[in-house]
Amino acid sequence: MSASHMVSKPAVAIVGGGFSGAATAFHLARLLPTGTADIVVVEPREALGYGLAYSTADPSHRINVRASRMTLISGEDGHFCNWLEQTGAIMDDMEAVAASGAIYPQRRVFGRYVESHLQPFLQSKAVRHVRAEVASVERSGEGYRLVLSDGATLAAEAVVIAATHPLPALPAQLRSVAAVAGLVTNPYDLERLQAIGRDDHVLIVGTGLTSADVIATLDRRGHRGRIVALSRHGYRSRVQAAMQGDPVGDFTSRPSRSATVLLRHIRATIAAATQQGEDWYPVLDAVRRQGQFIWQALPLAEQRRVVRHLRALWDVHRFRVAPQVAAVLDRRLAEGTLAYRAASIVKAEEADGRIRVTQRPRRQHNLIVEAFHSVIVTTGPAHADILRTNTAIATLGHLGLVHLDPTGLGLETDRQGRAVSASGNPTDNIFVSGPLARGSVGELMGIPEVTAHAESIAVEIHQWLGYQTALRRKAS
Repeated sequence: MSASHMVSKPAVAIVGGGFSGAATAFHLARLLPTGTADIVVVEPREALGYGLAYSTADPSHRINVRASRMTLISGEDGHFCNWLEQTGAIMDDMEAVAASGAIYPQRRVFGRYVESHLQPFLQSKAVRHVRAEVASVERSGEGYRLVLSDGATLAAEAVVIAATHPLPALPAQLRSVAAVAGLVTNPYDLERLQAIGRDDHVLIVGTGLTSADVIATLDRRGHRGRIVALSRHGYRSRVQAAMQGDPVGDFTSRPSRSATVLLRHIRATIAAATQQGEDWYPVLDAVRRQGQFIWQALPLAEQRRVVRHLRALWDVHRFRVAPQVAAVLDRRLAEGTLAYRAASIVKAEEADGRIRVTQRPRRQHNLIVEAFHSVIVTTGPAHADILRTNTAIATLGHLGLVHLDPTGLGLETDRQGRAVSASGNPTDNIFVSGPLARGSVGELMGIPEVTAHAESIAVEIHQWLGYQTALRRKAS
């Protein structure tokens, strides 16, 4: 594509076409009268709605919450389930239904669901999909000029940042083996994972959801060698509850103003629930659903304490694996081919074609030295790298229009979802949709929260466009 994508009506450019970008485009197209604005989603993948999470073709990768909680439209909890029934999308997936009766489809199926609902707007040209990446962003009057990877340009009055998470950062202790063939720094690179031998000894750095996905992938491909999953605390992601109950606990009436008080409140609520015959699941579900209010009530210093001290514990309870994946982990543990280890990497070096890793177990002084055929990094997104790894965001950062939030979880925004500039003022026509805004918003990783956030961003853009139209009319 070499022609410039220039339009006469106002254009809203959405950078990123995974779930966040697709949901924002979907809800904005539903709000805007036909012809009001040109909604353009810049996404290099063939289709919208998949992104990094839902584009995986690996049948081992399943949604991590029951299908009844997944929806593109807030308040319609059965939206995805109804689509599954209408389309028969899981008819050939014998593993989709867990023993509890809850449905956990393959992750790509959810991407198909999002794509199918966006398709009418694409066909009517209410939404356009430009298959490219944003190479840079320039100011152009009151708007922006996006330079695309194919050499084309896109003029936009407003920009929505809906980019995916950065890849995990390479731990400093592994930089010495960065060039070694056995080091896999991108855990989503299925070709690299497929190259791992059946009997290879594997170290997985990280013990969360991505680690579980990698183990499930290796297992499905016939790997039977030993796997060590290592993290500082050694926490393993919990499995989803067999039965789903109502959330238990009130964390908003008297919101905690410190991380310590918050933790005590959660533990006390779990203890009270246990006395009533409940377990921790409904309490953590309440914390999640009230998470944005809880987060915003904490002073910045306490938010940082939560990130520094409680994040690992929160993540393994908040981000749970599907029962099908948990079954693989349990079997491997019982067979003795999987071990979780609480330890830190001290150093790594190449040794006879393998990677020899020196580890220090948590709260111990002795060292473990072990050689692995492969080391896979699954430490989670390197949020602070977003200004370096994403070219669109990087150039906006150079212009001083966006910057990292003080907790280091993404980009700072105001309450309306507008990006906060380096000077501390909101940038009027740059919005951040999805998980990159969670440092300012709070809980913003699950589909229900991302859907609600996309809806609110669409409303803000709708109002902003109306205000701009009124200004133009007044000026004329």
